[in-house]
Amino acid sequence: MNPLLRTAALLALAGGLLTGPSAAAAPEVPHDGAQFAHLDHPRPVRAVERREAVEFFWYGCPHSYQLEQPLEQWADRHHGDVTLRRVPAVWSGGPDERAQLAHARLYYTLEKLGEVDRLQLAAFRAVRDQGEDLAGEEQAADWARRQGLDARAFRAAYRSPEVDRATRGASDLLVRYEVKEVPTVMVRGGRFRTSPSRAGGVERMPEVLDDLIARS
Repeated sequence: MNPLLRTAALLALAGGLLTGPSAAAAPEVPHDGAQFAHLDHPRPVRAVERREAVEFFWYGCPHSYQLEQPLEQWADRHHGDVTLRRVPAVWSGGPDERAQLAHARLYYTLEKLGEVDRLQLAAFRAVRDQGEDLAGEEQAADWARRQGLDARAFRAAYRSPEVDRATRGASDLLVRYEVKEVPTVMVRGGRFRTSPSRAGGVERMPEVLDDLIARS
């Protein structure tokens, strides 16, 4: 499935959580392992395949940046078992909401153009190491041009209805999947997830993910 179509499916499920029968159900309580959270009765995650590892991240987060290369290497080691997919984090009403929305739009634009694998780390470096402000179309388009992307195609994707819907719905996904910090990585259809505070640091997350994949 096209990545943006899968995001749309995730958003549809998020909308169902807020308005459908599941909204009236008692909230699920994670049963914590030492290094991960386990939901005995996870909400339906039909849009999240059991063979996917889904990372929630933010380009402005130092821990997300720290995890990027180790997570890519981890996914390469498990390429026969796991497909890595990313979801940009937006906390509605938070102090960084504007930047997070802009970075989500940048990410979904790269996803629409099929450039995430090539440029994900470059986007982190631009924000974290080089201090670039990618929180607007002009800045993002100039950065994309310098990465070898066609400026017209980038702007068209940036303004597209698909990217707009995905960006506007990003904050719902954090509520839907009860994400409290970034980076958070979910595996086994959303049943297990880990994060720096649970794993004992970013550097421990690949090891914990190895264990969770073995469990599944």
